[in-house]
Amino acid sequence: MITDPRPTARWSRAFRQLYAVSVVGGIGQQVALLAVPVLAVDVLRATPAQVGLLGVLGTAAFLLIGLPAGVWVDRADRRTVMIFADLVRSALFASVPVAWWAGWLTIGQLYLVVLLAGAGTVFFDVAEQSYLPAVVGRERLLAANSLLVSTGATIQIGGRALGGFLVQLLSAPVALVLNALAYLVSALVLARLRPDAAPARQAGRRDGFGRQLAEGVRHVLGNPLLRPLVLSLASINLTVNLMTTMLPVVFLRELGLGAGALGLFLGAGGVGALVGAVTARPLADRIGHGRALWLPGLIVAPLGALVPLLDTGPALWLAGFGWLATAWRTGIGNVIGVSLRQRCTPDALLGRMNAVFRFLLFGAIAVGAALSGLLGQYAGVRTALWLGAAGAALTWLPIFCSPLRALAEPPTVASPRGPATVADASAPPARTGR
Repeated sequence: MITDPRPTARWSRAFRQLYAVSVVGGIGQQVALLAVPVLAVDVLRATPAQVGLLGVLGTAAFLLIGLPAGVWVDRADRRTVMIFADLVRSALFASVPVAWWAGWLTIGQLYLVVLLAGAGTVFFDVAEQSYLPAVVGRERLLAANSLLVSTGATIQIGGRALGGFLVQLLSAPVALVLNALAYLVSALVLARLRPDAAPARQAGRRDGFGRQLAEGVRHVLGNPLLRPLVLSLASINLTVNLMTTMLPVVFLRELGLGAGALGLFLGAGGVGALVGAVTARPLADRIGHGRALWLPGLIVAPLGALVPLLDTGPALWLAGFGWLATAWRTGIGNVIGVSLRQRCTPDALLGRMNAVFRFLLFGAIAVGAALSGLLGQYAGVRTALWLGAAGAALTWLPIFCSPLRALAEPPTVASPRGPATVADASAPPARTGR
């Protein structure tokens, strides 16, 4: 396996800035993930169906513009795309506390903010994941993604707990101010990123838009390694979101627990994701990338059934353990899966490859949120939790039934930029995986 023994303290200046963006943006995002549904439930008195619709709209942009976004990102300067997306999201989330203070806030405005902010996230995420290989070099992708996902999981632990505390202390609308400020700071950091760290625009941009779009889809769905990976990850997103969407309703209405308890419960998932991200690299080295993608899913499959048993007392702790175990498996998959697809994709296709993945993965989240809202409204919130847990127990099968099952190490596509992209000459080198 290709590894780089140099310490993380010697990452390039460009990667350190990209890492700072991940930290700042991640903190604000975790606060918003808790504050938005709490605002809908407690302030706007949203029904389970409306809460489900919020979840759908948060990811609907990936279905509406996810695929063409990859072509646009491959044609544009990726740093500029990220800056613009951050500024748009900052303005959108800042509008919520302003409207609440003025007495104008409605569920319709919240729908619009979540939808448009989701569009900004489409462009930011596709550009960020396409930018990383040029910043660190392909031989260091596993290490870089491990660091980014580990940090993201740590932020998830503290961010959601912080979000719960801020919501209880300040109210959900005011807590969203932090999210708006985080996106603004992220844009300022990206604006200071060294321009020479940015990857060159690809020569393939002269091809027709439709041809470029189809090329990206074929690269993912026609690849015997990427196809089972995206199927497994999409099924994870769908089934887990069946549970996640209804958790605020269970905590706040059914059990009478506060936003702080919800934040701590979701933070337990961050602990699991952190442990998964930290153990992903040694696990892949020991048993191979393929086994590390499916074996953890098989191991934790029975534990997911603890989540629908959520209640006060000991049942709350058991459900939290099941949630932690499910997130541990997800943390491993984030690191190994993102690194695998980045290493298997040429530079000219990175934007489109990431867009296809985001389209399918976040499309699955939207479907999961919609299905969860319908089930919660007409069959009960516990039904959504049980179906999510049952489905999550089977999500390792696409990888097990494919050539990925026993893959020791993914093939690496050579980067035309070569080793010079690893670090600045003056600073020898040392993501949340999504």
